[in-house]
Amino acid sequence: MIKIFSAEDKASILVEALPYIREFYGKTVVIKYGGNAMVSEDLKEKIMQDISLMKYVGIRPVMIHGGGSGITGFLNRLGKQSEFISGLRVTDEETVDIVEMVLAGKINSELVTRLNQLGIRAVGLSGKDANLVRAQKKFATVYQNHSEEKVDVGFVGEVVEVNSKIIEDLLNQNYVPIIAPIGVDSEGKSYNINADDFASAIAGALHAEKFLLLTDTEGVYKNFEDKTSFISTLTVSEAKSYIKKGIISGGMIPKIEACLHAIDSGTNKTHIIDGRVPHSIILEMFTSQGIGTQVVKD
Repeated sequence: MIKIFSAEDKASILVEALPYIREFYGKTVVIKYGGNAMVSEDLKEKIMQDISLMKYVGIRPVMIHGGGSGITGFLNRLGKQSEFISGLRVTDEETVDIVEMVLAGKINSELVTRLNQLGIRAVGLSGKDANLVRAQKKFATVYQNHSEEKVDVGFVGEVVEVNSKIIEDLLNQNYVPIIAPIGVDSEGKSYNINADDFASAIAGALHAEKFLLLTDTEGVYKNFEDKTSFISTLTVSEAKSYIKKGIISGGMIPKIEACLHAIDSGTNKTHIIDGRVPHSIILEMFTSQGIGTQVVKD
């Protein structure tokens, strides 16, 4: 059954958003876009609408996108099997070229086009542009027989340094930067970088007001089987403690670690939100209840 909103209902919604629009006007918000929200055409459109609204009310959004499913699909069509070690894609020289083509070419340009069609001036970048992100090789950590081993997974990188001036320049010229997570080392070699880590480094370098990390889960639970154990707010010290105690585990650990790194690097607040929920960004930014789990300073 479709709910019909009266004119008064719609006015109340706008009034509820007003203090948040005032609070975040002129502030930088970094959005890591990934997961199912990148696969569903309907969700893609709603994400673009959310970012457009943010821009029109004076917020300065920066988007960093992933694209793992697109990369895997393209590799499959070429007859290359995807191999992962400790969550990192094994990336040989041919694969890193394909990763860059899919991320910086196909996906990035599509997102730029979608925002442009909504009247927003968007510009596509990768970490290679203007030396935006300097990277170095990252090794996978494998635990076996109570020992830790570092494994070479090829052209997989981690962020060493962010030169955020190009992003600031674009923001000051009223553009929305959309960035693919590719970095380059001092010798000019390209590296595929985990989009969560890449985005957290960008958020920290920009001293963003907020870092929104879109995922395929509602947020953090003390016990995932018990939906009443949902955690809406975590302090930095609580998050670290929950990781040590095993309350936060599996795929949520790198998400939380990305939030912790962003805060440690200068971001004010971080949020893990469910990108499968239509208009999840608006719900987080402009409503009193918000959505997902926020990780904040102690």
